[in-house]
Amino acid sequence: MRPLLWPFAAAAAGLAYGALYEVNAFTLRTVTVPVLAAGSEPLRVLHLSDTHMTPDQHRKQKWLQGLAELEPDLVVNTGDNLAHMDAVPSVLRAYGDLLDLPGVFVFGSNDYFSPIRKSPVRYLQGGTGVANDPTAERMKDLPFDELRAAFTQRGWTDLTNRHDELEVAGRRLAFVGVDDPHLEYDVLDDVPADRSADLAIGVTHAPYLRVLDRWNELGYPLILAGHTHGGQLRIPFYGALVTNCDLDRARARGLSTHQVGTHEPSWLHVSAGLGTSPYAPIRIACRPEATLLNLTGIDSSGSLS
Repeated sequence: MRPLLWPFAAAAAGLAYGALYEVNAFTLRTVTVPVLAAGSEPLRVLHLSDTHMTPDQHRKQKWLQGLAELEPDLVVNTGDNLAHMDAVPSVLRAYGDLLDLPGVFVFGSNDYFSPIRKSPVRYLQGGTGVANDPTAERMKDLPFDELRAAFTQRGWTDLTNRHDELEVAGRRLAFVGVDDPHLEYDVLDDVPADRSADLAIGVTHAPYLRVLDRWNELGYPLILAGHTHGGQLRIPFYGALVTNCDLDRARARGLSTHQVGTHEPSWLHVSAGLGTSPYAPIRIACRPEATLLNLTGIDSSGSLS
C-alpha cells in the first residue's frame, strides 16, 4: 500500500470498528460517590440514559433486560429513550423488571421528536440549544405521552419541571427535575434542597450550566444527567470533541464535581448513554454504557471503574 494511503486506511478501519463493534459493545460502569451522611449504608442507583431505541435493536434490549439482575435500590432515567415511532413497546420490554423498582425520569428531545439527518460538520463546530438544533422547529411526533403513562403506571416518578420525594431502602430521597434544557423546556425555581432528606438529587437530561449552577447554589449534593453521549467520537489522549451543550469537554462523561463560588461542590454524573441517532450509528473510544452508582457515606472516597 502506498504511504499516502495509510491515513485513509486507518480512518476507514476506525470507522468500521466504531460502527460494527463498539456501538454494540454495551458496558456497565460502576462509580462510588461519597454523598450520604457519614457512616450510612450504601445505596445502589442505576443510571440509564440516551437509549435511543428502535424496535430492531434486539441486542440492546436483551442487554438492558439483564440489568435487573443488579437489583439496584433506585433507577434514574435521564431521557432520550426513543428513536422510532413504534419503539415504546421495545423500551418497556428492555427495561423489564427495572420498572418494578423505585425509579424517577425526565425526558430529552428524542422522546419528543423523531431523529433527523444533521450535518456532522455543523455538529462538530459546536453551538448549543435551540439556536443550533432544527428539531425545535418541528411538531412533536414521538409517542412521549404513551411512554410517560407507561412509566408512571409501573410506578416510576415523573420529574418534569417538578419536585418529589421517594422512600428508597429506608431512606427519604428528595428530587428536583427539569424538562430538556437543550430545547429550553427547563423551568428552574429557587426552592432550596431539602436538607431534612437523607439525600437531595437533581435530575436533568442535558447538563447545561444554568441548571448545574442553580442546583449547586440551592444545595443539591448530587446531579445526574445524560445527553452528551460522552462525546460519542473521542480521540485517545484528547477526549470528547464536543458535548452538544455548554458543559466543558473534560466532563462529557463520568463523575466530576460542579461548584459555583463558595458553595459546597455538588457531585455530577454524566452518562455517556446507551445509543446513538439512527443516522449516526457509530461510537469511537466511547462505549455505550449504563452506570451503577454506589452512594456511600462522606467518609468514603469517590472512584470509577
